[in-house]
Amino acid sequence: MKPQAKGAWPSGLDRRSSLTLLNAVVGFITKTLVIAELEVRKLRHDFSEVVVRAIQPALWLLLFGEVFTKVRAISAGDVPYLDFMAPGILAQSVLFVAIFYGIAIIWERDMGIVHKFLASPTPRGALVLGKALSAGIRSLSQAVIIYLLALILGVKLNWTAGGLIGVVVTVVLGAALFSSLSLIIASLVKTRERFMGMGQVITMPLFFASNAIYPISLMPGWLQVISHINPLTYEVDALRMLMLSHGTSSFGLGVDFAVLLLATVTAVIIGARVYPRVAT
Repeated sequence: MKPQAKGAWPSGLDRRSSLTLLNAVVGFITKTLVIAELEVRKLRHDFSEVVVRAIQPALWLLLFGEVFTKVRAISAGDVPYLDFMAPGILAQSVLFVAIFYGIAIIWERDMGIVHKFLASPTPRGALVLGKALSAGIRSLSQAVIIYLLALILGVKLNWTAGGLIGVVVTVVLGAALFSSLSLIIASLVKTRERFMGMGQVITMPLFFASNAIYPISLMPGWLQVISHINPLTYEVDALRMLMLSHGTSSFGLGVDFAVLLLATVTAVIIGARVYPRVAT
């Protein structure tokens, strides 16, 4: 057989293989978006959830932030404490929305919906990723509320297109990561009571072992180590750089997005493997 000439068209077998791979990728993306759209559609029937979810970050900004902005010792350099805190509260709000997303998985199991999903030809990865993306889209409503509150309180926000797009990407990535983690927990504990207990145990350490409300430099050494392996730290760092007009990054946006993306991909892969367990 003569070797294929350089620049020649690929053989029929190669073309079929490439077409099969392309169809598989397109099918995976399409099914992921269908699952995401299905989950987001639920928000129209319970819009009060958005309002309820906004109460906690509003209290943090209005009470905690307004009081501690008077304390110069915890200001990050020349950045007022309220400005420093606003991105952290946004990350906190996204975390709280996403980490309890798994309760819906248990509800779907009880309603028999999970069994229907598992019986469908939709890849497990598309099911998990679709739910993760829907959590990200839901969390964008929290970003809008935080931006409005921050604007009223005089936080110096970055209104450039690049900054706003970066915040959207960061919020979606962070929500996708923690909702996938939530799905993993729900698949393992399988009951609402245990899940709620685990959710409470995880959210507070994640939040307080991050740079959301105080700089890492103020932490004791052992907590600094934990903070550096906490993905919420990198989400806050990216938001602080992108959200504020005078924002700075401790690690660099490249590192922040790399950590978030790697953690999200890992969580989705693990979630795809354990998701069938929720039905057992």
